[in-house]
Amino acid sequence: MKVTLENYHVRMFRVLDYIDQHLDGILDLDGLSGVAAFSKYHFHRQFTSTFGLSVHRYVQLARMKRASYRLAYRDAQSVTDIAMDAGYGAPDAFARAFRQRFGQSPSSFRKSPEWEPWLAAFGPLDNARSKLMHKTYGHEDVTIRNVTATQVAVMKHRGDPATIGDTILRFIAWRKAAGLSSPKISPIFNVFRSERRPASPSDYRMDLCAGIDFPIAPNDGDVVSGAIPAGRCAVLRVVGNTDNLEPAALYLYRDWLPASGEEPRDFPLYCQRLAFFPDVPEHETVVDLFLPLK
Repeated sequence: MKVTLENYHVRMFRVLDYIDQHLDGILDLDGLSGVAAFSKYHFHRQFTSTFGLSVHRYVQLARMKRASYRLAYRDAQSVTDIAMDAGYGAPDAFARAFRQRFGQSPSSFRKSPEWEPWLAAFGPLDNARSKLMHKTYGHEDVTIRNVTATQVAVMKHRGDPATIGDTILRFIAWRKAAGLSSPKISPIFNVFRSERRPASPSDYRMDLCAGIDFPIAPNDGDVVSGAIPAGRCAVLRVVGNTDNLEPAALYLYRDWLPASGEEPRDFPLYCQRLAFFPDVPEHETVVDLFLPLK
């Protein structure tokens, strides 16, 4: 029974994987039911009962999420091109759908995103993806590295995690001005200085960091110099669904650390982001999570 259920879930996960990889293509019921190897006459009900929303709704939200990321974080693409990539035949149709979902026009969102309605709109998509994306980690997934020190530029986010998008936008703007827009040029880190969901949102603390080899000049972006210190670290690679690193962090602290005989060092948990959405599909995003050790 367990094997049968796991096989069923693998087939459903294969559909989400396929959707991620083919957001620019035709994603109809016939094709997606074929990916899952289910009858097209039943697949739409199977999908809805598994994920809590219809295939059509899932595809719409997945395309709109990628479009919104491109609007906010990637200014090279025009609104028209983003609309076409999202499956809309005309910018006006895209603008109407975008405004209906987020309460802002695409152009207004690009200039000044309102994050609370944006987060609420993607709740059903995130819930659907989380149903079959519980990665089970093992001790063989963790490696111990001797990390060399890295000088970094730091922008601190302090306060409600729902507003971190604004901090990210300001940090991207500073990185572009400094010639550090690509992670191939400058490694990108997040240092987690609080719980992901503290009792009070105002207590949330995270540092956005980019590797540098020059002194930080006075600036209007609140960017200061810092360092990722040298030392031993337990490293766990996370692929896909890298917006939520809590399951990976829990595994390191709850399962790996007690069994390892190691002790944590006096520096917070941090990660290096290696592949970013929307540059790659969400299931291809890659993060290395570092637990500093004595």
